[in-house]
Amino acid sequence: MEKINPIGVFDSGYGGLTILKDIVAQLPQYDYVYFGDNARTPYGTRSFETVYQYTLECVQWLFKQGCPLIILACNTASAKALRTIQQKDLPALGASKRVLGVIRPTAEIIGTYSSSKQIGVLATKGTVSSGSYLIEIEKFFPDLQVYQQACPMWVPLVENNEYETDGADYFVKECIDSLLDQNPAIDTILLACTHYPLLMKKIREYSPADMTILSQGKIVASSLADYLLRHTAMEQQLSRGGNRLFYTTDSPEDFDNHATTFYGANIVSRHVDLDSGT
Repeated sequence: MEKINPIGVFDSGYGGLTILKDIVAQLPQYDYVYFGDNARTPYGTRSFETVYQYTLECVQWLFKQGCPLIILACNTASAKALRTIQQKDLPALGASKRVLGVIRPTAEIIGTYSSSKQIGVLATKGTVSSGSYLIEIEKFFPDLQVYQQACPMWVPLVENNEYETDGADYFVKECIDSLLDQNPAIDTILLACTHYPLLMKKIREYSPADMTILSQGKIVASSLADYLLRHTAMEQQLSRGGNRLFYTTDSPEDFDNHATTFYGANIVSRHVDLDSGT
């Protein structure tokens, strides 16, 4: 079998498939490996140390699959693990390897969408408590006011395929109302969790009609395309066969059944046992 050097895309579960979907749409020529740590999801309620350890194990596994570049398509992993992996672990794992996240690409452009300079961020408890969006947005748009709202029930609604039910309305409305209560002048909302785009219909229903609502897939895809243009040595390492491989630490059957909702196409995944490395 011909050796490939794919782009690795990691998430704690299914949500990163919404990111992969947009990356593949914009950059279809490359090979990709998607890895979901479904057996240990959710990450959003776990400690910084636990998220770091879990994420590092998955990053190491993807490097072993030949991925020179990995995207952490998970806001919690990007918030709680990315910086430590980049600064502490990458020098030992390989000087030419790279791990990128989803927070910085969003922070770099979010200010261009707001007229009022008031931004709302809807995210998991873990992402909110990390303060990562406040820190990163401040670097690029110091004049923006950023308000955060944790939405602890939104991921379970999506994971349990209840995101289109009437029962979801209460939880969506509650979080949006709580966010806007912080400042009614908020004119732009960032969905800072890769599960949340599946709730977009209800989010729009309970948001002001003129609210700008941003999901991250297209933002991350455009940022990756720009990154590869600027880093030709990395771009030249990547194989271009249009292959898409999917792996999960949980049941492949369950993963495949749920994944279609996020990825928009049928997939066939394989099981990974991180303890044994296979």
